[in-house]
Amino acid sequence: MTLQSKLDAFKADFEAGKPPYNVPYSVIETMHRATAELIAFGAAQKALKAGDKLPEFTLSDPDGNPVSSTDLLAHGSLVISFYRGVWCPYCNMELQALQEALPQFEALGAKLVAISPQNPVNSRKSVRQNNLTFPILSDPHNDVAAAFGLRFQMQDYLVELYKSLKNDLPAFNGDPSWTLPMPARYVVGKDGVILYAEVNPDYTRRPEPEDMLTALRAAANRAAA
Repeated sequence: MTLQSKLDAFKADFEAGKPPYNVPYSVIETMHRATAELIAFGAAQKALKAGDKLPEFTLSDPDGNPVSSTDLLAHGSLVISFYRGVWCPYCNMELQALQEALPQFEALGAKLVAISPQNPVNSRKSVRQNNLTFPILSDPHNDVAAAFGLRFQMQDYLVELYKSLKNDLPAFNGDPSWTLPMPARYVVGKDGVILYAEVNPDYTRRPEPEDMLTALRAAANRAAA
């Protein structure tokens, strides 16, 4: 079963109001509105693309240890996943799929990291809940996401919806700004050039981990040449 088919099955149940969520359709309509507005704004077109240079970053892992893009790229190519947080079921399914694909990435000499705005406590929860063995990094205020062109400001009506659902992002993230990253996936070559980019303002749509293998093989072949 592909990642997207799992996401589609979850979405169908969620939007049908099935347990345990039991959300009214008015909630679904508000979420659809927010996604449609983000798409209409052309937000994804403003994000970094293949051929662009990776913005260097240093972020903390759940134990407070600094992890830098420079150090990661010293070992080979790099896969980066930007996700919204442990509160997002779509993100958790994506992290689980990436964990399953990790041996394929490592066989091609690549490292994998995931970045979210959540605080270290919730990053540790991401690791435990999804049985992850790759680094989860905290991006305070979504600053690194902004450097990639992924950060967006949530509209007031969406903030009110999240509050009504007890989805307290300021508490999750330790940041009062109510911003999120668009989910995104990047492959970066050892030279820091982006080889693959997939950004989608619709958080229910995620690329398959296998979609990155062509770029990773090309990077491995260049490294071996």
